[in-house]
Amino acid sequence: MPRIKSIVIQVEIDHAKKAHNCQANARHRIEGGDMRLKVRNGRGWDHYCVACTKEILQRDIDELQRLNRQLPTN
Repeated sequence: MPRIKSIVIQVEIDHAKKAHNCQANARHRIEGGDMRLKVRNGRGWDHYCVACTKEILQRDIDELQRLNRQLPTN
């Protein structure tokens, strides 16, 4: 059976090497050593703090569940 591609783009959880601002909210500071979400953006990466990551993941989970409910059950 052929492998079905994922609709989820490349994402990772890692630890920041140096301090920088969250891509979603510049008031959220990610310090060196903090966990963060990395999302592939073309040839680079966008980085999100844990608080924004939790919001992003929950929003996307809700949207995927909504789409799944639209499909017939078999």
